[in-house]
Amino acid sequence: MSDAATPAATSETSGTSMQFHPRPQGGQPKPWAFPAPERGRLPNGLTVLRCHRPGQQVVAVEVSLPAPLDAEPEGLDGVATIMARALSEGTDKHDAEEFSAELERCGATLDAYADHPGVRVSLEVPASRLPKALGLLADALRAPAFPDAEVERLVGNRLDEIPHELANPARRAARELSKELFPAESRMSRPRQGTEETVERIDAAAVRAFYEAHVRPATATAVVVGDLDGVDLEQALADSLGAWTGPGAEARPVPAITADDRGRVVIVDRPGSVQTQLLIGRVGADRHDRVWPAQVLGTYCLGGTLTSRLDRVLREEKGYTYGVRAFGQVLRSAPDGSGAALLAISGSVATDVTGPALADLWQVLRTLAADGLTDEERDVAVRNLVGVAPLKYETAAAVADTLADQVEQHLPDDFQAQLYARLAETGTVEATAAAVNAFPQDRLVTVLVGDAEQIAGPVRELGIGEVAVVS
Repeated sequence: MSDAATPAATSETSGTSMQFHPRPQGGQPKPWAFPAPERGRLPNGLTVLRCHRPGQQVVAVEVSLPAPLDAEPEGLDGVATIMARALSEGTDKHDAEEFSAELERCGATLDAYADHPGVRVSLEVPASRLPKALGLLADALRAPAFPDAEVERLVGNRLDEIPHELANPARRAARELSKELFPAESRMSRPRQGTEETVERIDAAAVRAFYEAHVRPATATAVVVGDLDGVDLEQALADSLGAWTGPGAEARPVPAITADDRGRVVIVDRPGSVQTQLLIGRVGADRHDRVWPAQVLGTYCLGGTLTSRLDRVLREEKGYTYGVRAFGQVLRSAPDGSGAALLAISGSVATDVTGPALADLWQVLRTLAADGLTDEERDVAVRNLVGVAPLKYETAAAVADTLADQVEQHLPDDFQAQLYARLAETGTVEATAAAVNAFPQDRLVTVLVGDAEQIAGPVRELGIGEVAVVS
């Protein structure tokens, strides 16, 4: 051992001794659980979930509005998206520019988007300016102006986005998979933000009509997460969101989700493409199903990270791709079993290896069904999913987003905390069975976006389903 490595060393030039500090040692990890919110209700019927997170000086607010895409009027797909974007384009107190300036003075950001469960409005603001920002949020929800000129601008922006989405292989694949899986009359079969044909029909009157039909405090939920010390949240809510009025809640029928997952291949032709975008999927269990924890774990082992089976074969061994991922995405969730999740595998490969890459991918699925996962794969997945959860939820925004997801999916407030406990308890056999059931080899719809002339022949030879080519 060198002198420099000892606790005390003597300098040859000065004769002085230096005392080194002992090397730091890792401590014992503190127990962690996903934070539990406090639930309440304002006099106007608005449900409030609050979660005090000491040290989180940027407060996150998520407002969930049950204005689902399947409630959009026929021929007006995309009106929910335009309405969501227009909420911040002026109120009864401020025009669009003034409203934006007021948000900036608070150091706040306000975003909104529409998806199948409904519309989500997100606010982030320093805790010291939360009351002022809540007032602006309340104005946007209570009395949006929906001026003709701003709605026309948003419609124009949306129309400009559509060609870019069609040119994006991943977006194009997602669009085609939805079209293949769901019947034409189902809203889930069509683009979430509408098509060129439907969006160009949207005007301010249509936006206001959708707002008036579906946005009201009695059905909405606000999630507030952050360091709330020194903030009179009760008063701030009463002065802002509590002043929002509207008609009572009205239950609306929720259409059942049906899907056609007969094994087949659809090639979206992109002549000259040097890559093929892969999207392979079907509809499976949502978070209300007791198989969900095992399905999460098994899917992660299959394709959730760089160490997963798909990456190990297709990326590391064969060099076909930069990465392939398997995932589950909740489409709509309901306690009565009418919900569903998209179970999918996605990635891209070079055009000339499309056939071999798909062959090896199916071989991975066959091997999984025949031999199962290993205990090591299960243990790595648990460590990655459960062990890094405290880092995943370091910010108030991450916690608020998950709590709002639980609200939209009609889950109990402790669902996420219980999920991590169930993941840690799930065994290798259970995870294997869930993964095999999630991705049955003969019940997968495969969408390929690439050069049909080059890839159609090799894909047909694989025998994984009837092959159709679309433009």
